[in-house]
Amino acid sequence: MKKKTYVDNNGNALPYPWLINTALCLVGGSQRLRLNFWNKHPKHAAERTLRDILTISKDTVYGKEHHFDRILSATSAEDLFRLYQQYVPVNDSFETLRPYVERHKNGEKDILFPGKPDMYATTSGTTSEPKWVPMTHKYLKDVYGKMTHIWIWNFICHRSRIFGGHLFTTVGKELEGYAPDGTIFGSVSGVLVRDVPSIIKKHYTAPACVMSIDDYAARNYTLMRLAIQYRDVTLWATANPSTILELLRTLNENTLEMIDDIEHGTLSWNFDISDYIREELADYMKPEPKRAQELRDLLEKHGKLEPKHFWPWLQLLSTWKCGNTKIYMEKYMDQFNWDKTFYQELGYIATECRFGFSLDETNESVLFPHFHYYEFVEESELDSPHKNYLQIHELEKGKRYCAYVTTYSGLFRYNMNDLVEVGGKFYNTPTVHMVSKVNGIVSMTGEKLYEPQFIDAVHKAEEELEIKTKFFVGFADIQESKYHFYFEFADEKIDQKTADKFATIVDKKLQEINNEYESKRASFRLHEPQAHILLNNAYARFKAACLRDGFRDGQFKFNLLMQDDKRRRKFDQIERETTLSDKIIEWANNIDNRINDRKERRAKRRYTRQERRLKRKQNQ
Repeated sequence: MKKKTYVDNNGNALPYPWLINTALCLVGGSQRLRLNFWNKHPKHAAERTLRDILTISKDTVYGKEHHFDRILSATSAEDLFRLYQQYVPVNDSFETLRPYVERHKNGEKDILFPGKPDMYATTSGTTSEPKWVPMTHKYLKDVYGKMTHIWIWNFICHRSRIFGGHLFTTVGKELEGYAPDGTIFGSVSGVLVRDVPSIIKKHYTAPACVMSIDDYAARNYTLMRLAIQYRDVTLWATANPSTILELLRTLNENTLEMIDDIEHGTLSWNFDISDYIREELADYMKPEPKRAQELRDLLEKHGKLEPKHFWPWLQLLSTWKCGNTKIYMEKYMDQFNWDKTFYQELGYIATECRFGFSLDETNESVLFPHFHYYEFVEESELDSPHKNYLQIHELEKGKRYCAYVTTYSGLFRYNMNDLVEVGGKFYNTPTVHMVSKVNGIVSMTGEKLYEPQFIDAVHKAEEELEIKTKFFVGFADIQESKYHFYFEFADEKIDQKTADKFATIVDKKLQEINNEYESKRASFRLHEPQAHILLNNAYARFKAACLRDGFRDGQFKFNLLMQDDKRRRKFDQIERETTLSDKIIEWANNIDNRINDRKERRAKRRYTRQERRLKRKQNQ
């Protein structure tokens, strides 16, 4: 018989949150009905949404430059789509939109959309300048907000008592600064969490100010210290599975200190946290000696603290599960009780737009054709100068496409640079799931090496050599026409010779998987890959360095295969530290060996002297 998800091992049950559930069902349920309706009519939804976006922006600078009035004169959906493709160019990168956004940032109105944006969401760009993605009032309220209502209501559909306990969410910083005209920039998720109704906000394990802690280690410590003081955490939601790994590692490295903080209602002074944040957190930290003792008992019983032990009522875990994120989630799967905890894919969400999200146990994202206008290019045409842009109703199950989006926030035919695969249908609209970034496809000499192929090759090498990796990443070096493979091995004693052998097996597996790669290796157009050994916790060190450079955690869609000299230099630094560490270890081992050799020679001399004395006595 299946265990009740809301009952712990002692038979205690979560309370049923009647008031919250009723309110969310009224709000989210009505939006779900709209979603169902428009997914039954995807072509009509696409036409209606595109017309609405163009009508709103037809008198703006961008609308006039690109003849929105002429496009809107179309009398059929087919003509509308055709004219839109004719008059509006594809924005393959943010750089083609940047001049318009800069005018908004400096106070001008009616450039990409009427008026000015409510805020900007910043994220990394293809150049040294970050993207400043504008967020209009309509988009935040009528698109992002209503999608959030469905997302939260969907939690209740799977776990009706989820709001009977505390909610552990990690989002971006709501306010990072101001544009020249005074408009704020920061994280969309941070702003939305800030503005949620107080009836839900009081269930959060930590206030929004925690995400303003600048020091990465201090922020992680504070998040986990505040979260594990509650026994009744029911939801853990964060975009990146790597964040879960890092938070659990922080817990394991500071377990006793966290328990001591919980017992006394304190926050460790070993971490750099400003006084004003400590003051704001004071109301969230009361002495909990009973909970502290429970955690100590769990630690003694199991050897370390894991979510399945200290959160017996955890109802739902929500993260990305597609693409390269699988690498990270595999490392913590055994720490949760999946008989009770529902693991839901977060969905296809980016800074530019909330493309869609999963509503069930699959990884497929349901699309919102009444909120976004979508276009797609089949994978086989990505290198073609004459691409065929398909509508949402023209997608075929099992095929892969690059996604383009037009939004209510001034993104027109914007290339998401993501490769998605089409799954089954939600009513009459295809669902999709993320495969990789298109720039996760590397091709120096025509080999078209895919990130999933590289991941598969590493896993096969692990099986063949019975060597485990904790982290790995590959970089294309076009100057030397070869790949550099960086490995962090579970066994820190692995030497360069073994790493070279591991890279050779990865190379061999890639040739078996990808015939183009095989032919380029055989023709010497691609040279043998080079192996590098990384320092322990290399990914965490790399990510911390990137966060210091201005990245945000939720934006960290890190590719495991890329052509990026800037990121590769960061890993080279980690490798150089490894090399220095190896030299120190080698030096220490040599000293030990010399000491042991001396001891052995002395022992032999003593034995020889004793043997000689015995022989002399025997002769006498």
